[in-house]
Amino acid sequence: MLVYLAEWLAREFYSGFNVFQYLTLRAILGVLTALGISFLIGPGMIRRLTFYKIGQYVRDDGPQTHLSKAGTPTMGGALILVAVTITTLLWADLHNRYVWLVLAVTLSFGVIGWVDDYRKLIRRNSKGLSARAKYFWQSCIGLATALLLYFTAQTPVETQLVLPFIKQGSIELGVWFIPITYFVIVGSSNAVNLTDGLDGLAIVPTVMVAGAMSIFVYVAGNRIFSTYLDLPYIAGVGELIVFCGALMGAGLGFLWFNAYPAQVFMGDVGALALGAALGVLAVVVRQEVVLLIMGGIFVLETVSVMLQVASFKLTGRRIFRMAPLHHHFELKGWPEPRIIVRFWIITVVLVLIGLSSLKIR
Repeated sequence: MLVYLAEWLAREFYSGFNVFQYLTLRAILGVLTALGISFLIGPGMIRRLTFYKIGQYVRDDGPQTHLSKAGTPTMGGALILVAVTITTLLWADLHNRYVWLVLAVTLSFGVIGWVDDYRKLIRRNSKGLSARAKYFWQSCIGLATALLLYFTAQTPVETQLVLPFIKQGSIELGVWFIPITYFVIVGSSNAVNLTDGLDGLAIVPTVMVAGAMSIFVYVAGNRIFSTYLDLPYIAGVGELIVFCGALMGAGLGFLWFNAYPAQVFMGDVGALALGAALGVLAVVVRQEVVLLIMGGIFVLETVSVMLQVASFKLTGRRIFRMAPLHHHFELKGWPEPRIIVRFWIITVVLVLIGLSSLKIR
C-alpha cells in the first residue's frame, strides 16, 4: 500500500519519493518493518498466551531436559505470520500475482497448524488434528498451488526443472511439474515442522534460507542479471524479495523471544507455514534443487524420521536413540545450545554452497 502512496507523493509533490520503487530498498524496509512489528506485539502476545495457559505439552518419553519446558507458551508462530502479512501488504506491489500466491499459501498452511495447535492446547486433545486430516488439507493446498502455477505459466521456463552447477541444465517437466511442485511445498512444510524441536533450531535456518532465496528471487526477476548468470527469467517474480525480507525480519523478531531458553515456542501454526513459504518460493523461482541443498538440515531431520520408522517396522530395531535427529544427540548427552549452534553452522555452509550455484555453472 505504501508503494502507491509513494507514487502519488512523487507525482504530486516531490519526485524523490520514487526511491521507494526500488526493490532492494523495499526489501530492507520489509526486514525492519517486520522486525519492528515483532518487537511491538511480541511481549503482549506472549502475556496473552501465558494468561490463557496455552502452554507446551512435553512427552515424558522424550529427553528429560524438556520436562522443564512444559507450560511454555506456544502458538508463537502467529507472531511471525502477523508480521509477515502486515509488512508484505505495506511494502509489496499488490498488483503482483506472485505476492498474493505466496502469501495465500503461507497463511493457508498456517491455518492448518493453528487448528492443530488449537485442538491440542486449548481443547486439550492430545492428538490435535489427525495426521490424515492434516495431510489431506496440506495436499489440497499443495495440489491447488501446483495446478494454478502450471496452467497460468506464461513461458516454458516456468515449468522446467533447473539443475544447479550445470550450464543450461534445464529439464522439461511437462505435467510432472504438478507432482514435483506438490511434493516440494508439502514436503518442505513438514520438514520444517519436524525440525522445530529445540529453542531457535528451526527459525534461524529458515531465516538463512529465506535470505539466500531473496537473492535468487531478485536475480530471476531481473532480465539482465538472470541472463548474465544463466538463470531463468520470470517476469514479476522479483517483487517477492519484499516477502523474503518480511520473512527474515519476522523470523529474527521471533528469535528474540525464542532463543534459548525460549519464552515462546513456534507451534505448528508457524512451522507448517514457514516450510510452505520456503517451498513455494523455491518453486516460483525454479530453484527446488537449491532449496534441497540449502535446507539440508530440514532434509536430514526428515530422513532421520523416515529411516527410524522404516527400520523399526522392518527389523524391530531403531537406528537412532530418538528421531528426529536432534533428539538423538540430546539423548547422547549433547547440551541443547551445542546442538542448536552446530546445526546453524551446518546451515551456513549449505546456504553458501547453494549461493555458489549462482556463478558455478
